Amino acid sequence: MLQYICGQWQNLLAMTVDHIIMSAVAIVIAVTIGITLGIASSKVKWLARPVLLIVNTIQTIPALAMFGLLMPVVGIGSKAGIIALILYAILPIVKNTYTGITGIDRSMSDAGHGLGMTEFQMLKKVELPLAMPVIMAGIRTSAVLTVGLATIVALIGGSGLGKIVYQGISRVDNIEIMIGALLAVALSVAVDLLFGKMQARLNWRARRKESAGDGVS
Repeated sequence: MLQYICGQWQNLLAMTVDHIIMSAVAIVIAVTIGITLGIASSKVKWLARPVLLIVNTIQTIPALAMFGLLMPVVGIGSKAGIIALILYAILPIVKNTYTGITGIDRSMSDAGHGLGMTEFQMLKKVELPLAMPVIMAGIRTSAVLTVGLATIVALIGGSGLGKIVYQGISRVDNIEIMIGALLAVALSVAVDLLFGKMQARLNWRARRKESAGDGVS
């Protein structure tokens, strides 16, 4: 195994970087879309049901079937893979954004309105900060899911660590398969730990803000 790593370290590094970039692009776009849809669903009541129904339905589509649906439209390669990753990553973010905002204590909203805040000011200064720990939990789930799913993008000609795994399978090379799989697992664990620390920090900030709000009210 060590001999393989020493001989292929440049390729391993390149595939790892490709995997990270592909996952990061998908996560950033999914966060932007997911939070926007979650906020819209929490503010426009009739919108919540169809939005949640659509994102839940997307989540039930098997990955290979999703690739099959996307390939005639966008072709093969990382582009189709990123679109699929975005679609799968949206659900936890939309759901947690909606839940986080609608679950805020009514007294906090009343206090904000009592201070003469507009709806936008309420969203920016009260609702989003208080809901952010719940939203971050959704982002954390999506990020780990995305890093894991990015491995199978190699099936449609994409790059990333999955390419190493599938090359190993085609060559019946157990060492290559193991190294690719271990790198993918390590990356998923690292992402989970990173977002876990961010979530813990946001929890602490939200508790402080809620305590300050209770003091004002």
